[in-house]
Amino acid sequence: MAVTRIFDILPQLLEKYNKPNALAAKENGEWVTYSTQDFVDHVTNLSYGLFNLGLEREDKIAIIANNRPEWTFTDFAIQQSGAVSVPIYPTISEHDLTFILGDAKIKYIFVSSAELYKKVKAAADAAASIKGIYTFDKVEGAKNWKELEDDGKKNPKEKEVQAIKDSIKPNDVFSILYTSGTTGNPKGVMLSHNNLLSNSIASQTLAPFQHNWKALSFLPLNHVYERMLSTLYYYLGVSVYFAESIDTVAKNIKEVQPEIFGTVPRLLEKVYDAIVAKGEEQKGIKKKLFFWALNLGLRYEVNGANGWFYEMQLKIANKLVFSKWREALGGNVKAIASGGAALQPRLARVFQAAKIMVLEGYGLTETSPVIAVNNFLPNGIHFGTVGPVIDGVTVKFAEDGEILVKGPNVMLGYYNRPDATAEAIDKDGWFHTGDIGVMVDNRFLKITDRKKEIFKTSGGKYIAPVMIENQLKESPFIEQVMVIGENEKFASALIVPAFKYLKDYATRKGITYTSDEEIIKNETIKARIVQEVEKVNAGLAQYEKIKRPELLPREWSIDKNEMTPKLSLKRKIIMETNKELIEKIYSGDHKENN
Repeated sequence: MAVTRIFDILPQLLEKYNKPNALAAKENGEWVTYSTQDFVDHVTNLSYGLFNLGLEREDKIAIIANNRPEWTFTDFAIQQSGAVSVPIYPTISEHDLTFILGDAKIKYIFVSSAELYKKVKAAADAAASIKGIYTFDKVEGAKNWKELEDDGKKNPKEKEVQAIKDSIKPNDVFSILYTSGTTGNPKGVMLSHNNLLSNSIASQTLAPFQHNWKALSFLPLNHVYERMLSTLYYYLGVSVYFAESIDTVAKNIKEVQPEIFGTVPRLLEKVYDAIVAKGEEQKGIKKKLFFWALNLGLRYEVNGANGWFYEMQLKIANKLVFSKWREALGGNVKAIASGGAALQPRLARVFQAAKIMVLEGYGLTETSPVIAVNNFLPNGIHFGTVGPVIDGVTVKFAEDGEILVKGPNVMLGYYNRPDATAEAIDKDGWFHTGDIGVMVDNRFLKITDRKKEIFKTSGGKYIAPVMIENQLKESPFIEQVMVIGENEKFASALIVPAFKYLKDYATRKGITYTSDEEIIKNETIKARIVQEVEKVNAGLAQYEKIKRPELLPREWSIDKNEMTPKLSLKRKIIMETNKELIEKIYSGDHKENN
């Protein structure tokens, strides 16, 4: 049978890839696996249970939970019962949660834990549309998802649910994903079965997938990126293992030994920094060997472009040094899909040199998400780009360089927002991404900046901050950075130092380190970080050069509403929080650092 709706994957999974470990998760410290039959049974019984609640077509059901098998069972069951799933970040703010519950008129909510139940119950009590909350963990005083599943087992509505499934078309809404923007209320992106499925199927060439592969899932399933990847895994029979949390990823990778996983650049940066820190701890010949291999890897080019002597050295480096990197990632990794933000080209180079294929892609929630991705096909990789545009999708550029997209992956529109939909999708059907880009070698898409983030100095020069920020973040001294200077005479930057690295550096240099707040006042430290800024300045146009950078005493976080769940900077909020410091940068009494 053809797979044209997402739930069509389940009978295919049972017929072609029946296995004992279709899904797995850690429960009470032990990995528990679910067979393909278990998977299908849980979904089927839960869909009967949902039907018995008296749902109407396209009723909205929210899932607010960590990645776990129950998340997937519920998502598929919602689809099969004709409802629409509305997945929500567990870390969502109270304001956004209240807005979404009201905007989507949510009927039922599934949450994972007692903590989330408490958080959601307060907002749900104020929402007239909500009829019930179910939990995945056993929570005192709360209904459990198992009650619904048991009811479905006792009262199976096979014919009724089959009739609903038969009535669902590929272009019907299957999910609404609310994007947490950097400003204003979230917008609900309506995705059809065909949107997500076409994107998953077009991404098959991402890697040489095999049905005996294992994937580790830790990026939030409520985000379209991990949702598309998991749909692709089920479509191809890849087993999905859910990490316990984002904090246990390193440990879970060693336990599961996956062939593939999706990640964001921020996590890869942390992995790389941890590897380099271990190299720093080595002594004598081991340390020299480590940094010889590292520097070799940082010069890596595809297809043996560096010549036979380089390739011979790389073989030695792989045997003596990079093999340990692969072991740290479980020893079996064939591909890592990276998205959500720009990947530093040096990371793609060095990991690929170490035989760890990091494939950078690009897309948005509104495009389900993939538009372009580096891949395993011949001439499929170009460092510093997001790869070739995927099959079935067309890209063109507006006069100002904005990337416009057309294809089966483009959303149906924004829920309840025809005005915003008309703004995003023009009369000819082109979706306006808000990103600026160019084509490299007439094949590879390169993102140069966010249209909304480009700013103009008082001298009338345009500055693309993301490009400069990514260069600055390549320094081991710099953890986070935000380039500023809109309507000002020059560009500057707010810099959050990499405090762990700074602490080690201070120890080596005999500088007393009492606290993060104190160390950023140290003139030697400030001068050292300015040196890193000057390295980047050397390659920038005069008007782009960073002057008078200021150091901040702590990292920006999602909790403090300074970053989106995708780890994008909420620039306006960071500007407002650091208003006095910014005024100091641009006032005449500031002593210039360069």
